[in-house]
Amino acid sequence: MSTVTAGPADDRLIRRSVTRRLLSRPEFGALLGTIIVWIVFAFYAGSVFIGLDGVRNYTAVAADIGILAVSVSLLMIAGEFDLSIGSVIAATGMLTALVAIQMQQNVWLAIAVSGVFAMLVGLFNGWLVVRTGLPSFIVTLGMMFALAGLTIGVTRLVTDRTQLGGLEDVPGFDSAHAVFGSQIFGFNVTVVWWVIFVLGGTYALTRLRFGNWVYGTGGNLDGARNLGVPVNRVRITLFVFTAMSAWFVAVTQLVTFKGTDVLRGTGKEFEAIIAAVIGGCLLTGGYGSVIGAALGALLFGIVKQGIIFAQIDSDWYKFFLGVMLVVAVLINNWFRRRLLGERK
Repeated sequence: MSTVTAGPADDRLIRRSVTRRLLSRPEFGALLGTIIVWIVFAFYAGSVFIGLDGVRNYTAVAADIGILAVSVSLLMIAGEFDLSIGSVIAATGMLTALVAIQMQQNVWLAIAVSGVFAMLVGLFNGWLVVRTGLPSFIVTLGMMFALAGLTIGVTRLVTDRTQLGGLEDVPGFDSAHAVFGSQIFGFNVTVVWWVIFVLGGTYALTRLRFGNWVYGTGGNLDGARNLGVPVNRVRITLFVFTAMSAWFVAVTQLVTFKGTDVLRGTGKEFEAIIAAVIGGCLLTGGYGSVIGAALGALLFGIVKQGIIFAQIDSDWYKFFLGVMLVVAVLINNWFRRRLLGERK
């Protein structure tokens, strides 16, 4: 008799447990939102949005934000922010262009030089946060303005301009274009790189000990330190990763458009943070996922291109972003409180 009565109860508990685990995943809200927004634009924009060309368009837009969102989500899970990545995009893109175009050096050498510069920026950001205890928001905000001013000042001083073009005439361009700016089956190669970043970030976060360190650092910094987690090394490593991901995006944009300008990357730091928040990352750290951030970036691409395909005034784009951010935070908070049994 005990077997007969226990079975249905156990089944109900199992169903509730599976449902709760599914709905409490950080990326569930982003997945639901992406599906709903896609359906809305598919209805209003029609076949031009649903077709392969539409997919190519919004995934290309999502890829740049998505690459940044991978590193930003990891940093946010560790409880930190990096507001300097937009300026890093402008600075490293222009540095690459100056070395390659202005100094007529091989494109690959220029890419390597700017990569070292990006790594040093990330190291400095992380070191300053760890050394001084200042909020990363303040440290990287200062770096954002400092790099922006440095990029404009140096570029004007050296070239008397704010734009540089003609990268296609520099040795090494063809091979660099094949790696960073070509197309595969009509899709931008940056989409492939985005997938690689997402897979690598997800593997590191869920399968490696480093992922546990990231969650521990963001969840309880002192507790993680007491358990032997190298929290300072984790944070510095993640700041380097965000700077290097910004450099990577800068290189793809430079090679794709064969030139750059001092304002390239403006606002990308906020778009990446919004994508991570939409994807389930908490502003307080200790919670989130790379896949969720990737879905948040995809949602960006769908909205940005969906507005165009639906022939809606593009001035409404930022309005949609603001609404998506607030709604995502409300949904994520609701799921965590209701499905995990938390109280206000």
